[in-house]
Order: sequence, then structure tokens, then C-alpha cells
Amino acid sequence: MRGTGSHDLRVDDVVVPAEWTFVRGGGATIDEPLYRYPALAYASQVLAVVNLGIARAALNHVTAFGAGRAGLTGGPVLADRAYARIALAKAEADLRSVRAFFYEVTEEAWEAATAGTPGSEQVSLLRLAAAHAARVGFDVVRAAYTLGGTSAIEADHPLQRHLRDAAVVPQHAFLTEGMYDAAGAVFLGAQPFPGYL
Repeated sequence: MRGTGSHDLRVDDVVVPAEWTFVRGGGATIDEPLYRYPALAYASQVLAVVNLGIARAALNHVTAFGAGRAGLTGGPVLADRAYARIALAKAEADLRSVRAFFYEVTEEAWEAATAGTPGSEQVSLLRLAAAHAARVGFDVVRAAYTLGGTSAIEADHPLQRHLRDAAVVPQHAFLTEGMYDAAGAVFLGAQPFPGYL
């Protein structure tokens, strides 16, 4: 799962003292804000934020390398194509919007954790913001990849790697379309699927 960084860490022959462990979904053993922050929502956020970074890198690539590049067919440079300017602007707006939502609910939940414990609605918003960041991040990368044209299909092209990595993130069980259903259930006062909150 390269898009989530799951391949980067390996530890052998290490004993972790029991007081440094936790049971997923169990109560906190240390009473500090970090340990009152919702664990599953946090895990979702850690995965989803990867796509915010990949999407930023993809847009930066298109802006830096695509603006003055002429097409292989001799067409106008990307900066002179209205569809490209529109697609790039929409992708930028989408990324900044989803990033603002992600960090807004994170800040609200952190404030709740410093004062006590985040409520069910805050936990749901964290899960929703994470799933939405994963999904929109992938959509933004896909838009940048499309703007990359034929050269983006080359195996060693940066947009090829960005697309592959960004596609992984919304596939994670914590970030699937089901998160939208569960968040909608919470908004409407219905029960989300077990384990969501």
C-alpha cells in the first residue's frame, strides 16, 4: 500500500512495555488530550492526509512543467487551452476546499479533546472529512494526470506515480464510500454501521 506509507516501517525484536500499548476502541490509559482524541478517526486521518499531499504535488507538477509545454501533436501550450485552465482552477479549488474542511474539523475535535472528549458528531465529521479528503485528493490527482497528456502515461513520469499512489488511499476500509453513508446516518439521527463511531 504505497500510497499510505505502510511499507516504510519495520521493527524486529523489540518489546513494547504494556503501558505503551492500547486496545483499539478501548478506553484511554493516559488522561491527556492526545489520548482522548478518537483513535479510529485519527487512523482515518493519517491515511487520508496522504492524498492531500499527493494532490498538491500533482497540481504543482502541472503548473511548473505543463504551462509552457506544447502537445506532441503541435497543439497550443497548456496555458493557452481554456479547458486546461478551467480544469486546473477547479482542481485547485477542490483541493483547497477539502483541505480546509479536513483541518477545520480536526481543530474542532482537538479543542474538544483538550476540554474533555469529542462527541459522536465530531467523531463522525472527522471520519467524513478523512474519507472526503481521500476521495477528492484522488479526483484532483486524476485531473492533473489528464492534464499531463500523453507523457503522463510513461511509467517513470511523476504524474503516473502520483495517480497510482492516490488511487490506493480511498480504497482503504476506513475511507470507502460507506463513510458517507455512516456520516449521513449520524446527521439524520440514525445508527451508523458498528465501529464507525
